[in-house]
Amino acid sequence: MRIYAVGDIHGQLDMLRAAHAMIAADRQITGDDQAPVIHLGDYTDRGPDSAGVLDYLIGGKAEEQPWRFLLGNHDRMMRLYLSDIPRRDPQLKAEFTWLHPRLGGMETLRSYDVKVGLTGIPLHLAARAAIPDAHKEFLFGLEVMVETDDLVFVHAGIRPGVALRKQSVEDLIWIRDEFRNDQQDHGKLIVHGHSPVDSPEHCGNRINLDTGAGYGKPLTTAVFEGRDCWILTGTGRKILLPPDSVDCG
Repeated sequence: MRIYAVGDIHGQLDMLRAAHAMIAADRQITGDDQAPVIHLGDYTDRGPDSAGVLDYLIGGKAEEQPWRFLLGNHDRMMRLYLSDIPRRDPQLKAEFTWLHPRLGGMETLRSYDVKVGLTGIPLHLAARAAIPDAHKEFLFGLEVMVETDDLVFVHAGIRPGVALRKQSVEDLIWIRDEFRNDQQDHGKLIVHGHSPVDSPEHCGNRINLDTGAGYGKPLTTAVFEGRDCWILTGTGRKILLPPDSVDCG
């Protein structure tokens, strides 16, 4: 089974368009225009055009493109803020909210032309008024896991030793070290983002496709055939192999 995956986007609309252009080019070679595309989450925050990213993805869904969308921690932070009463993600440290400069919520609001000079309830009301209902519905309709015979796609990772059906949403969108430092075979290859790395990382039991688009670094797109993985580039596929000695933690 052929399947494509796109790493954390973080408001980078131009990079997202380029990623789908590479997928389209690969489809022309394979003749397979129905292979699914899994987006690994974190569509918003930090980058310049979160609103445009959601428009693009919603447009593809409306055109019945074979696209699927995972929930990222930033996507949940945004949808919690947009509740009737703004809420903060319980996984955040006490000093952080979605609007903290390190998290990028303000950049997202700017992409909707919200006056970010506002604070408190006026800012919350302005955000709810500016962000289209279609965008809110998209955020509330995201999946937490996609599973195939060989692969499991999640945003952040899984809790080692816990059956897939018993994984918590908190771990699927937030886990880091406990997953990344674990080298045991999970049965299926886990494909994830969430933890930025300098280049796509194959650790034998997992593949990390978050290469820091939220910080202006490249957005990574991959194609899988069974457990085999290639990174898509402007000149075609580049095989991604695990190192001889796995030490990806």
